Amino acid sequence: MRPVDDTGAAKRLESGLPLVDIPPPGSRQESAATEVAETPGPGGCWQCPSLPCGSRAEQEAEKKAPCPGLGLFYTLLSAFLFSVGSLFVKKVQDIHAVEISAFRCVFQMLIIIPCLIYRKTGFIGPKGQRIFLLLRGVLGSSAMILLYYAYQSTSLADATVISFSCPVFTSIIACIFLKEKYSPWDAVFTAFTITGVILIVRPPFLFGSEVVETDKDYSVHLKGAFAALVHAVFAAVTLVILRKIGTSVDYMLSIWYYVVAGLTECIVALSILGEWSLPHCGLDRLFLILIGLFGLGGQMFLAKAIQIEKAGLVALMKTMDVVFAFIFQIIFFHDVPSWWTVGGSLCVVASSIGAAVRKWYQSSK
Repeated sequence: MRPVDDTGAAKRLESGLPLVDIPPPGSRQESAATEVAETPGPGGCWQCPSLPCGSRAEQEAEKKAPCPGLGLFYTLLSAFLFSVGSLFVKKVQDIHAVEISAFRCVFQMLIIIPCLIYRKTGFIGPKGQRIFLLLRGVLGSSAMILLYYAYQSTSLADATVISFSCPVFTSIIACIFLKEKYSPWDAVFTAFTITGVILIVRPPFLFGSEVVETDKDYSVHLKGAFAALVHAVFAAVTLVILRKIGTSVDYMLSIWYYVVAGLTECIVALSILGEWSLPHCGLDRLFLILIGLFGLGGQMFLAKAIQIEKAGLVALMKTMDVVFAFIFQIIFFHDVPSWWTVGGSLCVVASSIGAAVRKWYQSSK
């Protein structure tokens, strides 16, 4: 029922008129239309008939909110896909790591070009950012090649764990070039990471010549461990460059430079090494396709996880890469890691978890 105006009611009482509004002729249709327009819809109210309010709005907000833990699930799925991709790299032994990287660049290029055309970002980028994009592409692709070489040269677990030292180098390089704060806690995490890498590599000048004598493939292991360590440094520099660029450049354009520089670098390296050869086995060709698919899938799910979940929690769940690497190494290669590797892995993972927890704590203040 509509409220009655008090002033009008008083005048009608004084004049002896009834308290009912009698509409003038021809206004009945307009009144009905007005009432229909003012009638609240589902979930609306009389004050704001076109907008949901109260418990109805809260229910709709809850429906639109992402499922709790979905970001962590995406991170876990990303870690699994990256680990499976590294397993395929380890399985493909007849193809050089540089050639595997070239195939992955070609695969990603076929996907990036339509994306750039659709987003209308161009293929060159802003004039002031091109040098940074070029450095990002060269260093990022070099890091990829070194990591693939490490997978082929040393154990899957060792290469994965050493590559996890990247956050420590990122803190140091960002402190030098971006003037970011380097706290005592960062120094502690750095010490843990260096200790873990030393336990995994086991250099002879610290552990004696017995290590070389007991491990026949120690020289190959040392090359792979060194490649993984340089990969971590290059990846850290790449992250610092991406921080420098910020949001001024579309991320697709950044990947484009990475793919173009990587493919160029791979072609030059393969021409010098003379290692260019198509895989003879059909299974190896399938592995090459799967490496590109799983690598791309891992990047997509990781990017999605960062969008809907806190970075600290994503970094914590990302350590599952190490767990998957150990599991795959034992199941598919029947290679049980030594206690040195287990101890070094615990040190590196503890350093990564500590850094992630500290950032999470600082961001929650």
